[in-house]
Amino acid sequence: MSFNSFRDVLPSGLRVVTVETPHLHTALLAIYVRTGSRHEAEANNGVSHFLEHLFFRGSEGWPDTVKMNAAVEEVGGNLNGVTTRDHGYYYTPIHPAHLRVGMDILGDMLTRPRLTDMEVERQIILEEMLDEVDEKGRDIDLDNLSQRLLFPGHPLALKIAGTRESVTALTHAQVLEHFAKHYVAGNLVVTAAGRVNRQEVLEMTERAFARLPLGPGNIEVAPPSTPSGPKLHFVAHDESQTEFRINFRTVPDRHEDQPALQIIRRLLDDGLSSRLPFEIVERRGLAYSVHASLDTYHDAGLFEIEAASAPEKAAQVVEESFRVLGALCDTEVGEEELSRAKRRHRMLLEFAQDSPGELAGWFGVNELFNAPESFSHRADLVDAQSAARVREVARRYFTRDNLTVVAVGQRKGLKALERVVQEAPGLAAPKAPETPVLAAVSGLGRG
Repeated sequence: MSFNSFRDVLPSGLRVVTVETPHLHTALLAIYVRTGSRHEAEANNGVSHFLEHLFFRGSEGWPDTVKMNAAVEEVGGNLNGVTTRDHGYYYTPIHPAHLRVGMDILGDMLTRPRLTDMEVERQIILEEMLDEVDEKGRDIDLDNLSQRLLFPGHPLALKIAGTRESVTALTHAQVLEHFAKHYVAGNLVVTAAGRVNRQEVLEMTERAFARLPLGPGNIEVAPPSTPSGPKLHFVAHDESQTEFRINFRTVPDRHEDQPALQIIRRLLDDGLSSRLPFEIVERRGLAYSVHASLDTYHDAGLFEIEAASAPEKAAQVVEESFRVLGALCDTEVGEEELSRAKRRHRMLLEFAQDSPGELAGWFGVNELFNAPESFSHRADLVDAQSAARVREVARRYFTRDNLTVVAVGQRKGLKALERVVQEAPGLAAPKAPETPVLAAVSGLGRG
């Protein structure tokens, strides 16, 4: 079975993406907005996430939140919202026969929110933020620590939820200002996927979002280059394991190197037969699991390797990770392994076409940031990559001067970890004369 995707722009400038998959028995509505923590400053850090919480406190048409949620749940739905660094989204699965219920409620939430009970929601958010800190209030979240080191002085370094200080100080006026600035027609995308009809979706969207103010889409300032490495940022934390993330700055989502990076990611971590799990977990038993991922923005990208191990083994896990990366840089991948990675990539893209959520995410986020791209086009780009091209791209990004490591755990084994990061065995040396920038152990970890 196939699907048909359509892109329409209403007179207000609101974009509507409809993905018709008539063979499915479900649907999903998702509203994407181009605002997140990178659209904030230190003074109002966390306001996007705070606003997301407040939307679920009811709207003019649905002041009773129990009735609002019950109306969606009665037709197979479940209202949810997510805030990321560069965008947010609000969504619900829904029975196709009751699409209008979900659209009307989402539209009312996002155009006529009551924005009440701010003090109650503030306490909920402060509780939620405790997951990212230790008992002394020090940040121990690997993602927060990595972003701060990779994007110093840029809004991408700000925490999604904000800091305890910024959230405590947020005022109702700041929330209203953020809402008025970012929740405008040119900055939102309405997406419907599943057993839906384009004309019905357009009619429902026009009605549900009739009160959405006019306004342009956001344009962000691109982040500068990360200061040259290798760098290690360590936070002392009394846990039984040391957690760490190895970071390399790469390129935006549509860059010509992205297809090769997609292959590299699958070669390294795509099941127990891939290189990192096999070498580190299956063969040497150094860790329970290890994961590689690509995190891309429309103007920047990261390649990440994350694991946790006993403190005395952390240096070994990091060292072995470098050696696995170095092998990709030194030797072209064999045809059988390369073909398997390409087949897996294409198959998983095909699997995504059976999920309204995956379809809405693919086309909705693409519409928010880039020109539309089909699944088949992305798969074709990956299929076109040669072994030589994969090696070339690996050598471009897996270098010592592009290396940042963040670790949280016991000081036991720290000296060995510092040595491994500075030497980075297996990785190419910096292009310029080497001046290692090995960060001192974080002051956050002292005391």
